[in-house]
Amino acid sequence: MTEPKLEVPAELRELAEKTIDQAEKAFGMFFDAAGKSMTSMPGAGTEISRQALTFTEQNMKAAFEHARKLVHATDLQEAMRIQSEFLRSQFTNAGEHMRQITGGVMSAAKDSTKGKF
Repeated sequence: MTEPKLEVPAELRELAEKTIDQAEKAFGMFFDAAGKSMTSMPGAGTEISRQALTFTEQNMKAAFEHARKLVHATDLQEAMRIQSEFLRSQFTNAGEHMRQITGGVMSAAKDSTKGKF
């Protein structure tokens, strides 16, 4: 049995693409402003916060790219493959991000206790 095609009008796909582009630009402006505000307030947790913001920005870019791919899916099987690939990559990235953040926290904690004993 063949998989039914997703009959989505071209106009709707174009509208979805434009909406994704607009949302991505808005998030880009947010990340720029957040990055600038972090540099103006130095502190012990600034580097970890900057790293977390970078990871969040990477995740949002991946989500927008994922949405663009889904807009062009032609059948349910392709949409499920795209979704599966996205989830797999997000789980892998989340694990790596957690390792990096944990390492940064441990390093910061070690540095803050140096010379106190």
